[in-house]
Parts: sequence; structure tokens; C-alpha cells
Amino acid sequence: MRKKGDNAQKAETPFLFQIVEIRAGVRHDGLMRRRWIVLTLIACAACLPMARSECEAPAPVQPLPFSHKQHMALRLQCKRCHEMPGQGWEAGLPATQTCMSCHTRVKRDSPFIQKLAEFHKQAKPVPWARVYSLPAWVDFSHKEHVETGNETCEACHGPVRERDTLCVETDISMRGCLECHVEKNAPRGCRFCHL
Repeated sequence: MRKKGDNAQKAETPFLFQIVEIRAGVRHDGLMRRRWIVLTLIACAACLPMARSECEAPAPVQPLPFSHKQHMALRLQCKRCHEMPGQGWEAGLPATQTCMSCHTRVKRDSPFIQKLAEFHKQAKPVPWARVYSLPAWVDFSHKEHVETGNETCEACHGPVRERDTLCVETDISMRGCLECHVEKNAPRGCRFCHL
């Protein structure tokens, strides 16, 4: 015979626990409930590494805040700020003169633009932290990929137009590059990428 307290306790039991108890033929008690909660938490924690964020690595701390999203909304092209001199081994970081061509008129009162103007006045480059970097033994030409390979910057750098802060979003390991070369039927010989 059930007591009045048993009904009250059963009413507080979550529906999922009631179903499990009925199927398992187990009477509810506090210990059983705690076990299910612990098992559920363990299962959730085990799944966390499988859930992937946008970034392969955290975004580096930059000396000045910079929003690619905001600047690209003005229809600025990547090459305007990231020049690829010579054979284009690296997409350069913008010179202060490039930034100041607009910021002598735009947001001049911002403390960050004032700091940028100070770098420019002292003829010092802004010490930007590179987001992507490859080992020295990798022979990679941005120019060749963008011009000859007909690639967009987004193919390797992710949806830059949507990002305020950039981080490594794609796999730029040898495996990641080879997968892309296979997919695009691009050369895969060792000498194409290694000095």
C-alpha cells in the first residue's frame, strides 16, 4: 500500500526518469535518480570533445582591435591591406600608411585609432600577431593559390567577411593541404610544397 508521500515524490520525478523506471521495473529512490544524473553528465562530458567550435586554436591577442567584418562591409578587397610582394610567399600585414589613408578622416577620436596614428607617426609597424603561420620548410605562395589556383581567401581562412576576430578555422597541416589538393586535382608531389 502506498503512502501519501510516495505519490508526492513520484510527481516530482522527471518524466524521463519515470519512463526508464517503468521499463526497467525499478522503483524510484534518490540513489537511482542520482545515478541517472551522474551517467547523463558523464555521457554529455564524453561528447564535448566531439563538438567543434569555429576555431582550431584561440585567436591571438592583437595590439589593436580590428574587425575584418566591419572593414569588408565597406567592400575593401583582401589585397588592399594584405599585399603579396614578389612571388607572394606571404600575404603581408598592412602598413600603418594603408590604415591611415582612411583613418585620418574616419574615427579619429577613437583611442585605438590614436594609438594607430602614433605607430604611423613613429614610422613603426603595428606589431600584429599572425593568425596563420606555416613551418619554414613549407613552400607556400599566396599569390600562386589566389591567382593561378583561382582560390579565394575564404578557402583557407574561413568566412573572414563574417568575423570580427580571426582565428585558425581550417586545417593547414600537411593532411589538410593534401586533402584540398586531391579535391581540386592540384599537384601533390613533394617538391611542390617542400623546399
